[in-house]
Amino acid sequence: MTASARKPRRRALRLLVRILVGWVLVSELLVLPLRWLPPATSAVMIERWIGARMRGDTRFRIRYHWVPWRAVSPWAPLAMVAGEDQTFPTNWGFDFGEIGDAIEAADHGARLRGASTITQQTAKNLFLWDGRSFVRKGIEAWFTVLLTVNLPKRRILTIYMNIAELGNGIFGVDAASRAYFHVPPAELTPREAALLAATLPNPHIFHADRPSPYVLRRAAWIGQQMRQLGGPAYLPK
Repeated sequence: MTASARKPRRRALRLLVRILVGWVLVSELLVLPLRWLPPATSAVMIERWIGARMRGDTRFRIRYHWVPWRAVSPWAPLAMVAGEDQTFPTNWGFDFGEIGDAIEAADHGARLRGASTITQQTAKNLFLWDGRSFVRKGIEAWFTVLLTVNLPKRRILTIYMNIAELGNGIFGVDAASRAYFHVPPAELTPREAALLAATLPNPHIFHADRPSPYVLRRAAWIGQQMRQLGGPAYLPK
């Protein structure tokens, strides 16, 4: 290959390296401040707001108010861990055992189910759009790694319980506890926390204050898991 033919390749390689370095720096700048600062919003909140405006729903509003860990009943994060990701205190952002079980079940004809950890869901809620694609899953995995490397477990769980969608326009335990139970999050009981966590599969259909039989069964199961995990002592320090 002649020198003149190698130049375009070198330029393309340099450009690719610059793009990759820029991506790493930008994504790190998005994640690292979350160690100390609460997110002002999330990708899901923005997507819901834009969707409402496109539908002409001018009454829709986002209810989101950040609360620190100490201002929340310990039953609330425990219920989310019990219902969503029981390996959260010890996993490294991914539950490879659950991923393997989901793939094996799909190989035997079952519908491919989600195997997302709380860290993955936090990454998705903060930075990504709705939908399913390999590109999206790849970006989710990248931000999951960044969250795991940069933030303590308790901080990740604090962010998750503050930005999780728990109803139409209702984000986080503060907005949800006040909307559904008319109490601040510090006063949530184990049953109320379990009801909130039970709606997480689809908070647009399931309601903590008007629980369907499914939500009641799931909340009872979550309550049982909370006890078997040993209560709030199971949460990350």
